[in-house]
Amino acid sequence: MDEKALERELRLNQIYLAIISRYKDYIEEKEHISVAELPSLVTPKNELVMKKADEIKSSFGIFSFKSNFYEASVDSFYYVKNNVEDVALPLEFWLAPADTIKYGIGDVLDKNILLCSILIALGNPASKVLVSVNDGNRKVLTYYELDGKAYALDFANGFKKFESKELLLKSLGMTDDTIAYEFNDSLYVDIS
Repeated sequence: MDEKALERELRLNQIYLAIISRYKDYIEEKEHISVAELPSLVTPKNELVMKKADEIKSSFGIFSFKSNFYEASVDSFYYVKNNVEDVALPLEFWLAPADTIKYGIGDVLDKNILLCSILIALGNPASKVLVSVNDGNRKVLTYYELDGKAYALDFANGFKKFESKELLLKSLGMTDDTIAYEFNDSLYVDIS
């Protein structure tokens, strides 16, 4: 792209930002989703999500959930971590996993919703996004249970194995004041 085209692109982006900023309140009002509606954002049957899950499965030759899911979950985590840039938009806007894949951007919740969608598409319907808020600090991660263990996939702290879900929750430092919930494509549960 030449310099004139880059300047034009920059001016267009500035206009888009001005329009978004002007209509921010209206957009956020229409974009509002309650936490109980969050499962609608987890879309493991979306074409792009299934395609990504199939790409991950294909790296194992003949994919076996029992033999390969753990490694596939690690691959999924690093796919999202390395290919989705952390971006805070100037307004509250929910991205679908397909949008996150297509544009390669999203906030921490968008990234976890995509990761959870891929893990479910890989065959683990018990994968969930976990959100905890304590003293204004929000932690978001994806986790799944497998063979009695809990695996936390956390973009801030990496991939960790726990002997149980209870130990995973304990590691988050939750107190009586913590607001916490988990969800996937089929459920939403308050856990605090």
